[in-house]
Amino acid sequence: MAVYTDIAEDDLRWFLTEYDAGTLLSYKGIAEGVENSNFLLHTSKAPLILTLYEKRVEKSDLPFFLGLMQHLSAGGLSCPLPLPRKDGALLGTLSGRPAALISFLEGMWLRKPEAKHCREVGKTLAHMHIAGEGFALRRPNALSLDGWQTLWEKSEARADEVEPGLQNEIRSELDFLSAHWPKDLPAGVIHADLFPDNVFFLGDELSGLIDFYFACNDLLAYDVSICLNAWCFEKDGAYNITKGMQMLEGYQSVRSLSDAEIAALPVLSRGSALRFFLTRLYDWLTTPDGAMVTKKDPLEYLRKLRFHRQISSPAEYGLSR
Repeated sequence: MAVYTDIAEDDLRWFLTEYDAGTLLSYKGIAEGVENSNFLLHTSKAPLILTLYEKRVEKSDLPFFLGLMQHLSAGGLSCPLPLPRKDGALLGTLSGRPAALISFLEGMWLRKPEAKHCREVGKTLAHMHIAGEGFALRRPNALSLDGWQTLWEKSEARADEVEPGLQNEIRSELDFLSAHWPKDLPAGVIHADLFPDNVFFLGDELSGLIDFYFACNDLLAYDVSICLNAWCFEKDGAYNITKGMQMLEGYQSVRSLSDAEIAALPVLSRGSALRFFLTRLYDWLTTPDGAMVTKKDPLEYLRKLRFHRQISSPAEYGLSR
């Protein structure tokens, strides 16, 4: 559920007067997503997405997120665009929350992506990395090594409630990644959360990327590893090498991975699996029963992490070189 803050119709109508968006015809909450409150608006001009930014999103980060969407769109990437107010600002206030109007992107996310879809995701991710070049604002990745350590400290004492032995296993993993994390790979703007529900398709054609609210500056190949984890494992936890091969070939058809990036993929994939394990673990342990947020099983990403530990060569991900 992703409507944490309700809005009154009269307040929404007043909010829309600050934009050249037409008059309100109808609106409804969108039940997907976990960070913000989202509404689909139909106006006399066009459908729009209204986002109210909740407490987990720092207001100081919003110029980065909104400006990035403008920059990527100008670079040819299909993504939603923030609608400027009549005074030129991209951000307003509604129901006591920072709020923005975003263009509506046609398409649906895939519940059962196939290898051909993974190839399109790889190509589009590479296009995004190229389109992000020259973006003037910077945002460090708050969910990298230091952030993982902070999350773990909040969960460590109760980790063995989820699975016996987790305390020792994750402590060892953090120590390994701290010692082996690559530092000199190509970096730039990454999406950092390109899961299937953030990629829209019309039929088999990828229509655009959404939800840039984890975007930041980090290693480009780390973004690739996030996608391998998010797209290339089956429901039973098995890695689908055909999907991995198609994703990596799609990416490299647009932007070639360097030899150093390829060599680092196993470590990067361990790190991205740990990142999502830790956020899920924290939510699993701290979200009260009955809350409106659906908790995601952290053990899914623990199994992926264990798979990556067994990788002896990047070729096992489906790389042709």
